[in-house]
Amino acid sequence: MRKLLLLLVLSTWATFSLFAQDGEILDLEKAVLMGLEKNYGIKIAANNVVIAERDVKIGIGSFFMPVIDANAIRSFSNEDVEQTFVTNPENPTKIDGAKSNTENYSIVGFYGFRPETIYTLRRLGVMADMSDLQAKVLVENTVAAISSAYFRLVLESQRYNVLRTTLDLSQARLDIAKARYELGGAGRSDFLTAQVDYNADLSLLTNQELIIKNAKININELLALPPSTNFVVNDTIVIETHLGLEDLIENAAMNNKLFLLAQRQENDAFLALKETQALRLPTINLNGAYNNNTLKSEAGFLLQNQRQGFNYGATVSLNIFTGFTLNRRIQNARVQKLNAELAVKDMEIMMNSDIQRAYNTYLTNKELLEIEYVNYEVATENADIALERFRLGISDYLQFRDAQLNLLTAENRLLTAIFNIKEMEIELMRLSGRIFFQEGKENFQLTID
Repeated sequence: MRKLLLLLVLSTWATFSLFAQDGEILDLEKAVLMGLEKNYGIKIAANNVVIAERDVKIGIGSFFMPVIDANAIRSFSNEDVEQTFVTNPENPTKIDGAKSNTENYSIVGFYGFRPETIYTLRRLGVMADMSDLQAKVLVENTVAAISSAYFRLVLESQRYNVLRTTLDLSQARLDIAKARYELGGAGRSDFLTAQVDYNADLSLLTNQELIIKNAKININELLALPPSTNFVVNDTIVIETHLGLEDLIENAAMNNKLFLLAQRQENDAFLALKETQALRLPTINLNGAYNNNTLKSEAGFLLQNQRQGFNYGATVSLNIFTGFTLNRRIQNARVQKLNAELAVKDMEIMMNSDIQRAYNTYLTNKELLEIEYVNYEVATENADIALERFRLGISDYLQFRDAQLNLLTAENRLLTAIFNIKEMEIELMRLSGRIFFQEGKENFQLTID
């Protein structure tokens, strides 16, 4: 009887799910790697990182490299011309269908330097870092979601085992009640009550099968797999021995991606202020050109005119007055910088508070685990005794059913405590920035397809 009841899987046990059907074995590490490879949201984030990095290169080309254009122009004309010369005003010259053509070739170079472009380029670099951090946030959230969904499936599989055991006990009770009824040792009411309880337990088991199917679909969705993809999970939840609060907070200050993102946003606001203030400084524009111009005409003093050579120059501009618009932009930039500084402080408080709350829940569930395990052992022994007493006819079905339900409740509470501890472990790892990116980019490279 005890072998039948002890189907609960703790952290040191490794059993196979009774509900699992034929399919590939999927462990957590394989699920995470598959999700990082196939998840479409991560692919989009990776592409955005590449775009941001290219924007930096575009900015270098736009702000610090000259613009060179090559132009070629050729035009023709066919006109009736009447010319009156100063030397002979009384006899104008008429030329019907006078033709002319012009050829102009030029190479023009322009270079403009604006002081604010230095800060603009630095902002592009900061925004590239922000895009990278946003991608890492998505990766960490995806890893956390996959881990949570995986252990949720493990939990539901274990609950299925518990309900399967409960149904076996109900079947044993039904068989005993049926035998007593057929032998005349008990009334039909006891048999029918046993049948009702058995059907109720069967209904719970059927609903649990649905929960497991949907839990698998949830994992497949995170892994970008078809919903019908079948797999088998290892029925094991390993619990960390201890997580230190001080270490978690220290790691979060250095590795929490949302906190780092807030710091980058503060830096961006600082550079935006400098960029706006730099608009007060003078700008310098340099230009130069090589021209080759040829004019041929059948009318006029010149039958042909050809010019070639260089021209160049420089322009220095200084904004003097813009209707106080620039002053207001600088004032707004200062406020945005202050807001960014306050956002960093607010994020730090929120981050530490989230860690503290999750850590308190983690410790409480560890305490509950010890309590629930002792309660589970008591409920198991009580169910053994109740079944034996019911088989011998010493106790009635109500006492047996009560012991059976107590065991079911104890098992579910124990499973829930284990799962809650694992959930808090995942959350604490995510908040401290240790869930995946512990060593920067060495563990995983975002790549564009």
